[in-house]
Amino acid sequence: MALNLTLKPFERVIVNGCMLRNGGRKSTIIVETRADIIRETDLLKPDAATTPVKAVYFLIQSALVDAEGRDKAAKAAQQRLAVLATTFSPELRGHVFTAANNVSLGEYFTALRDLRPLLAREAEVLAAPAEAPA
Repeated sequence: MALNLTLKPFERVIVNGCMLRNGGRKSTIIVETRADIIRETDLLKPDAATTPVKAVYFLIQSALVDAEGRDKAAKAAQQRLAVLATTFSPELRGHVFTAANNVSLGEYFTALRDLRPLLAREAEVLAAPAEAPA
């Protein structure tokens, strides 16, 4: 099944570790074979990996874009996912297990997508004001 990738003007995308930038017009690229693809908007900068879920996201992202360091990043991501599995509620824990399974299968972008609900929950928790002691 082909992937239709519609790019906005000057939007960047990484394909198999190579950064590409679209020209000045909206365009569609059809990817007909398997490739590791991630849009620039889905990339997390290294200095933004400041929370446990973001750190795992960054490791999986690194496995996706860096074929040479893939095994090391994937192993580190699996170890951190194991820790995350003990911190989230049962409703969200399934996302951790699904992400870990996708990392094992080499489906790194799918694993990143699995982490989105965890990123949202983490942001909610960290944005909540601290309660005053009783």
